Amino acid sequence: MDARDDLTLVLDIGKSHAKLLMIDAQGEVVAREGRANRSVVSALGYPALDVHGLAQWITETLQDRAETRRCTRAITSTHGAAFIALGGQGLAWEPIDYEFDGVSALDEAYQARRDGFDATLAPDLPAGLNAARQLHWLQHTHPQAWGRTQVLLPYAQYWAWWLSGVAASEVSSLGCHTQLWRPLEARFSDLAQAQGWAARFAPLRPAWQVLGPVQPERARTTGLPTRCQVHVGVHDSNACLARHLHGGARTTLVSTGTWIVAMAPGASTAALDPRHDMLANVSVRGEAVPTARFMGGRELEALCAGASPAWASLPGLAELLRQEVQALPTFAGQGGPFAGAPGTVLQTGVPIDPATALDAGQRASLGALYCAQITAYLLARLDAPGPVVIDGPFADNAVYRHVLAALRPPGSVRVGIDAVEGTARGAWLLTRWADPAGAHHVAVVGQEQAVEIQHHHRRWLELLARNVDPKAGGNGASGMACRQ
Repeated sequence: MDARDDLTLVLDIGKSHAKLLMIDAQGEVVAREGRANRSVVSALGYPALDVHGLAQWITETLQDRAETRRCTRAITSTHGAAFIALGGQGLAWEPIDYEFDGVSALDEAYQARRDGFDATLAPDLPAGLNAARQLHWLQHTHPQAWGRTQVLLPYAQYWAWWLSGVAASEVSSLGCHTQLWRPLEARFSDLAQAQGWAARFAPLRPAWQVLGPVQPERARTTGLPTRCQVHVGVHDSNACLARHLHGGARTTLVSTGTWIVAMAPGASTAALDPRHDMLANVSVRGEAVPTARFMGGRELEALCAGASPAWASLPGLAELLRQEVQALPTFAGQGGPFAGAPGTVLQTGVPIDPATALDAGQRASLGALYCAQITAYLLARLDAPGPVVIDGPFADNAVYRHVLAALRPPGSVRVGIDAVEGTARGAWLLTRWADPAGAHHVAVVGQEQAVEIQHHHRRWLELLARNVDPKAGGNGASGMACRQ
């Protein structure tokens, strides 16, 4: 086969945006399309993921691309906390949007039934971020819809089924803070078994495994060739991590976007504190990966207050340091180590309104500074080993990467310089799992203004301990604990 006819279709479906990429055998993107994601109202009245709109967009986009006929492989990565129920005629009920807080209505009964943190390494999260709470609510609130459920599968594997007609489950999606999985035992939780969910999940398959070719009807409507082989697929943060798992080096990944997720293979799960939204993800190889995260993209947007994040600059950062401007958590409604704390911005210790007191560039720089400080705090809490690689949109933010570099050991912070975003690159590599060539595209970040940033961060930690979290200044969580 001509190498030009060996394209990989990568569907990268995040919470806020969906992307469709076609990547050639050398790893170069030859086609790219995107779409904003949105929640829709389901037939049962709850907010649901827009699977029908996405399916139409994918179909029409593939129909319109000449490259579609050259795709020989297909794989999907998606955000977590999303599961699909299949019945006799496709969807048994529409997948619940994890931001729907109505699933907490039965929380007393759910809490009595769920496994403890020591078993699932998944903290109790708001709304539907623990996907097991979604299933519990649907099962007991809409028994008729639940009765139509024949097969359960994670969101990434739904799109693999949509393409191939073969249902599968995969461990990185089952293990992403769902409370469905016990990662240290590599099995379903007691809750999932007692409620009958485990028996309904499609068989487990590795993320890189081929399920089969695109089914004929889907090939007809999309233009994909029937020789196109569909892989199982993967949870998006774990797609980013997958490319760093080959070899013996321990690399901590900071995957950025709507969520900033720090994943530290090789760190101890004993350091995980569920009160700070710390958990274990599960890698594509089934390993427990200590993880901490917060909604960095949402926090940045809030602090920017209409400014473009691209306006963050090192001169803007210098001005914030000079004026002693500090942002204290939190500015997003969900997730993170300080969820529920009232976000505030201080200048020399006095509260200010950044929308009026700071110009657009300063607000963008403040948002990046704040996100880097929270990231450094979480890395220290994880006792993250080895170098840190920043992947995703924040890798292009000079303020974010230089602040983080100043708060870590010299030369240990790196950024992805791959032209392909980490989730898509990781998914592409999973279709070539036996050959990890091209897995590492990184550059070391310098440490401009390091002394000033470190001084500013120590003051931030003092304010954090005084106003938000009494533990913030101690227990090795300084955000600079690894600068030895």
